[in-house]
Amino acid sequence: MNTKDKTKAIVILGMLTAIEVLFSFTAIGSIPVGPLVITLNTIPLAIGAIALGPVGGLVMGSIFGLLSFLQCLSIGVPSGMGIILFDINPFLAFVQRFVPRALDGLLVGLLHRALEKKIGGKTTSFVSGFSAAFLNTALFMSALVLLFGNTDYMQEKINGQNILVFICTFVGLNAVVEMLLTTVVCGAVGTALYQAHFLPMSNVQSKRKEA
Repeated sequence: MNTKDKTKAIVILGMLTAIEVLFSFTAIGSIPVGPLVITLNTIPLAIGAIALGPVGGLVMGSIFGLLSFLQCLSIGVPSGMGIILFDINPFLAFVQRFVPRALDGLLVGLLHRALEKKIGGKTTSFVSGFSAAFLNTALFMSALVLLFGNTDYMQEKINGQNILVFICTFVGLNAVVEMLLTTVVCGAVGTALYQAHFLPMSNVQSKRKEA
């Protein structure tokens, strides 16, 4: 990576971090839709993965995870569940909040790099947006059940249900709307970045352009 690309990467990460902080510490990152609350925090993560690959995704995922953990301490927009989990076990609460988000960013970055070469960066941006929201929900809930499933708090919520049924019921329609929203926004942003030649053209796109 040359100096120009390094500067570009630093600027992108700085802007996305500022957006992530804004989403985590204010009500801007939560959109009330009737009885639902749609969170926007996976959008900067996905854009970081689209623009900067696995490293950018990992950095933005780690920032998202750290800010999510701070909400367990009532820093920013407090998380009721996070506060309870922190009271049960602070270390596991950190792992449950941080690791899934960092892993989410890394995986989305790897996925984007792999698919970009096959179907083009514009199309892959939509796939990456969806994957970021889907993996965030899947990894977050898996860590919740794995690390806290045996606690009285979680046993009361699970209430004898099948784990998959519990997860689907718990995340509900919120997760579906978040996936759709993240897919559309990240796809649009990624497409704009590729059209503006801000991001490198993929092999597929280059061949189509030459044709």
